[in-house]
Amino acid sequence: MMRRFNSLREPLRRLLMTNSHLEAPFYGKIVRGSKFTPEFAQYLKLPNGEVGSYFHDISLDLDKQRRTVNMVVEVPRWSNAKFEISKELSFNPIVQDNKSGKVRFVDNVFPAHGFIHNYGAIPQTWEDPTAVSSHEGVTEIKGDNDPLDCCEIGSAVLSMGDIKKVKILGSLALIDQGELDWKILVINVEDPLAHKIENIEDVETHFPQLLEATRNWFRNYKIPTGKPANEFAFDGRYRGVEETLAVIEECHDSWGKLLRESVTDEKLPQIKRAGSGVVYESNELPDAPVPPEVGKWHYINN
Repeated sequence: MMRRFNSLREPLRRLLMTNSHLEAPFYGKIVRGSKFTPEFAQYLKLPNGEVGSYFHDISLDLDKQRRTVNMVVEVPRWSNAKFEISKELSFNPIVQDNKSGKVRFVDNVFPAHGFIHNYGAIPQTWEDPTAVSSHEGVTEIKGDNDPLDCCEIGSAVLSMGDIKKVKILGSLALIDQGELDWKILVINVEDPLAHKIENIEDVETHFPQLLEATRNWFRNYKIPTGKPANEFAFDGRYRGVEETLAVIEECHDSWGKLLRESVTDEKLPQIKRAGSGVVYESNELPDAPVPPEVGKWHYINN
């Protein structure tokens, strides 16, 4: 009897460890290259050591009752480098956006310094560029081909690659170069104020002026580069929690369609994900210098 019990102990221990990982998985990172260069890439490392996709292998984990979802942090608050989940590279690492081989930084538009939120993405969502939105009020506009963007408003400055459980508060529908680009407003469930914030009205109460500052930031942040101010659907009005949940569900369905159809199109995101035992090694190099002009403040006359 004792021999049989001992033979079961090891499988039981592994099962308990697996359940623990499902409840609170420990995600690591695999860093390659120098930050602030086109060669930089930060990959997701899964609990089993395998490389995964920030886009596809982090669960959406939508809880409609608690109104929570997972967030992947791409850009910490107050920083300028425009990091994002790559659509072009296998396993969708976080890279710095670049144009013609030159990495991009967001300008400081007075009084802001860089991004005014912890900025990131909701995994396992996709704003479909091949079909117009079915969401009431924006039915004639196609998606921007990215995961849903989210803006975390809590007090902590988060780190690139953090996976956080966040509470959904509302959304703003940006129209960027003719494409629909939702910005989901969230707060980290671990933030001291999270239990007091349930909706947009609570944000206005506990974070006065933040909603207007957010709208202004998204309207103006491209102006220093010579581009026109961005526009909004719904005349720039924030949408409520229920509408925002519907947007998230719609974009999660679109993500499922992307994986199911496996369309070979270089313009659509890479869909390779964990499951075949691929392991990458880190090769992190010292950060490259940030161009001095990134520290300049720009003033917009509204």
